[in-house]
Amino acid sequence: MTLSVIGAGLGRTGTMSLKLALEQLGFGPCFHMAEFFTSEDADALKEKWERVAFATPPPDWDDVFAGYRSTVDFPSCAYWRELAAYYPEAKVILSVRDAERWYASTQETIFKRDPERPLPERTDPWGRMVYRIITQNTFGGDTASHDHCIAVYNRHNAAVEAALPKERLLVYEAGSGWEPICGFLGVPVPETPFPRENTTEAFQAKVAERKAEAARAAAAGEAG
Repeated sequence: MTLSVIGAGLGRTGTMSLKLALEQLGFGPCFHMAEFFTSEDADALKEKWERVAFATPPPDWDDVFAGYRSTVDFPSCAYWRELAAYYPEAKVILSVRDAERWYASTQETIFKRDPERPLPERTDPWGRMVYRIITQNTFGGDTASHDHCIAVYNRHNAAVEAALPKERLLVYEAGSGWEPICGFLGVPVPETPFPRENTTEAFQAKVAERKAEAARAAAAGEAG
């Protein structure tokens, strides 16, 4: 199995919905940040991507994406250029949304600071990977400042559009439904509604549940 579709859009541009859509269209499994928490191989994935984040030689992309046919969201979207070159037959989807709405969403979800576990102080594989690839490499250490984040977002999108030929790239506006994606990938339009997942509220609920699970596990460990 090799990557057929590469998602170049940054997180919070409808990437979870895109993941589910690609899987429904036959381009799955699709790698997404959620895999670090839902996959049976979550711990191995975290360690693998920690190695990617700090690798000096180019990673073995076939090993990184073993078992996946597509990828979207962070952390892989930070490597869109490398992946597009390594998988020249793969098509690229740049998911986008209004920049102001994107920024507001990030501040309530993926960039919302956790005072109990600040990213710069984390030593676990996932925390180290996220801080290196997203905070440092993609956003230059600042994931909070409005003007800076939006400038990074706009530069990223412009770079993708400038680098890839139109026949290989789909710029997909979140909420546009099945037709653009199906036409681009050459597959029939499903009769079911386009998936809409991972809203800000849903994201926050998942984070709260993960913290609750961690607290329960810690309490059980102390009791034992």
